Amino acid sequence: MHRRRRWFAGLLTVILIGLSACASMPGRDPLQVTVAGIEPLQGQGMELRMMVKLRVQNPNDAAVTYNGVALEMNVQGKSFASGVSPEGGTVPRFGETIVSVPVTISAFRMIRQAIGIMQGGGTHKIQYEMKGKLSGSTFSTNRFSTRGEFDLPAGAVPAEDT
Repeated sequence: MHRRRRWFAGLLTVILIGLSACASMPGRDPLQVTVAGIEPLQGQGMELRMMVKLRVQNPNDAAVTYNGVALEMNVQGKSFASGVSPEGGTVPRFGETIVSVPVTISAFRMIRQAIGIMQGGGTHKIQYEMKGKLSGSTFSTNRFSTRGEFDLPAGAVPAEDT
């Protein structure tokens, strides 16, 4: 009975030391992710497919190794496109790389977004959010998120009646 208690106490001590070591690790700066390019892909039926090329910048002193990518794009606060890729690689320390993710946009989402923009009361700004993750091992998944807005070209939105 004493041997079992000592074994359990030893195991508990190792777990607590491991947890305190993880808690004392310095924080990492978030990855900076921007869209570097978009290329059309062959779609199926009522969907549009695109290859989104992401520029991933690593502002940390340690390389980031990943073995899968997930991406979600929202426009005007609504889900617009999503995609996943089993692509793997490494973002070097204080470096950058391009990661490609095929995304799918349903025709219904595109129509809904277009109607929303046209009924938007003459708004000429489109708000977007992009979030996702570079998946590593259980404890090394790197999540990213970016948001912003861009102006629609002149004439893309009907003028308001005055």
